[in-house]
Amino acid sequence: MALLLTRKDVETLLPMSEAMAAVELAFREHALGNVLMPLRTSIRPPAYGGVNLGMPAYIGGEVDALGLKVVSVYGENPVKHGLPTVIATVLLNDPRTGALLAVMDGTWLTAMRTGAASGVATKYLARTDARVATVLGAGVQARTQLMAICEARKLQKVYVYDIDSERSRAFAIEMAEKLGLEIHPTTDLRTAIEAADILAAASNAHDPIFPGEWIRPGAHINGVGSHAPKARELDSTTISRSLLVVDQKMACLAEAGDIIIPIQEGAMTEAHIHGELGQVITGQVAGRTSAEQITLFKSVGLAMQDVSTAARIYALAQKQGVGQQLPL
Repeated sequence: MALLLTRKDVETLLPMSEAMAAVELAFREHALGNVLMPLRTSIRPPAYGGVNLGMPAYIGGEVDALGLKVVSVYGENPVKHGLPTVIATVLLNDPRTGALLAVMDGTWLTAMRTGAASGVATKYLARTDARVATVLGAGVQARTQLMAICEARKLQKVYVYDIDSERSRAFAIEMAEKLGLEIHPTTDLRTAIEAADILAAASNAHDPIFPGEWIRPGAHINGVGSHAPKARELDSTTISRSLLVVDQKMACLAEAGDIIIPIQEGAMTEAHIHGELGQVITGQVAGRTSAEQITLFKSVGLAMQDVSTAARIYALAQKQGVGQQLPL
């Protein structure tokens, strides 16, 4: 028997604080050498413009969890089919026997664990007195990015920018009520960038959204929107100005256009990557060293985030009696 957990179950069980705790633990175990995680495999059905990814991981140490996420990313889904761009399912296995423990919706889990990673990066890299955040994009991921930033820092003001100004307004109304924050939708991108102590780039852009010269000294940036070699939200100036911390160096060098393209241009080398987030968490690599330093966390998303979060959800479901038993 395996436990079936729906999206509603996952939303009920997983506050951002729990997601951040699970993700931080996964990054810590990764830095300690306790994670087995091959690069994700992908299939792109040629006629449909989407990609299907398989993401397995085993996390040892304190987590001791085994699982697989299957996730599809289809950019035309919202318009053509009324479906989310990202659709995912997570299988959680017993690492001792390989038996299936749970099948759970991974769509909300993916949004939460991605936001959570940025929240953890903000916790370790942003200035402690950071009070103003700017969010680029107004979709699902932008929402969990802001939720996580609010867990890490006590914000006073938020700007949101989206090429669709109506989406920005809807985002501001919804998230202001949810988080009790002053949120301003804006069409003035430069002012929003220059004001930001913390900047979350969570868009669908394939080309840089703004020039890196606009970033104020001391800002922290979370870049999560692009995860393909030929796409980037952040320009080479942004990358070169920043202390660059990544979720995993190998994955970013294979998938992150924000890093790959500046290297190809000759604007930087691989040596510009300061370290991985797990190394900052464990103290193996230093984080921010001054109030004026610009820090940047670049994430492409890792299977260990999904598996650690799924294990946390499963434990909470057992404790609270949530879910349905699924005979196989």
